[in-house]
Amino acid sequence: MGDLHSEQASATGDGRGAAARPDEAHIMLPGDRFAVLRRPRRLWAVAALHGEARALRDLHRQLEPALRPGDRLVYLGNLLGWTDGITAALDELLAFRARLIARPGAGACDVVYLRGAQEEMWQKLLQLQFAANPADVLRWMLDQGVGATIRAYGSEPEAGLKAASAGAVQLARWTNGLRAAVQAMPGHAALLGAVKRAAYADDRSALFVHAGLDPRESLAQQGDILWWGGGFSSIAEPYQGFKVVVRGYDRAHAGVQTAEFSATVDGGCGFGGPLLAACFDLDGRIIDLLEGNPRAAA
Repeated sequence: MGDLHSEQASATGDGRGAAARPDEAHIMLPGDRFAVLRRPRRLWAVAALHGEARALRDLHRQLEPALRPGDRLVYLGNLLGWTDGITAALDELLAFRARLIARPGAGACDVVYLRGAQEEMWQKLLQLQFAANPADVLRWMLDQGVGATIRAYGSEPEAGLKAASAGAVQLARWTNGLRAAVQAMPGHAALLGAVKRAAYADDRSALFVHAGLDPRESLAQQGDILWWGGGFSSIAEPYQGFKVVVRGYDRAHAGVQTAEFSATVDGGCGFGGPLLAACFDLDGRIIDLLEGNPRAAA
């Protein structure tokens, strides 16, 4: 399937892919942090899935025949966390991507994964030995759901807490073991290394984020608000000329919510609800909606 990280980087405006269109120049951003969805026909956004492999497979069964040439697909973060199907969910994401980019005319840049709070925590957890108070940081992460990902890759939260109390050397051994477990799963390290801060259509029909956006700041200046949330209710005009800003995680898990210039797609997958996928046209309107059932047959 090739190197997922390098494939996406070469197709997202980092100077090695297609040249920038003149009308997009003022929003061009580093390709290793942001994805550009070029010349989309329609834009599909998949909500936070939290490792719900069954819901993801059920959604993919519906989504695969619905995708048309020119469609672009964005997974809106929180691929990890909370449930016990994490490794199976990542396997499903990789298999589905392989099928899609094998279609005639399709390319690596047609499928994008965003960084959510769970991916951000996981990256920080693998460097936990450098934290000033690693046991406290780990306890906080466990409250936010990272324990499920620790278990998915063969360890236990208690082992991490014990290692954190034993000192930096023991903690580094523990985090290195987790890193090795990820690398032992084909494609997992590449997928988690390829997540983007945000994705946007080059015609400015839509901007995709995980959980939040500060409308007072440029996209390049957005920080942790992208994955921890906030700011969405204050989007009262087109942000940087985008017709709609779409997010895939909301703590209320209130389903599909639309405002004049923003949309939230989160049915509570991982918390008992379905996995939602919304299709947006180039005017920023939802024109189709699919639901993956977490209780669907395997």
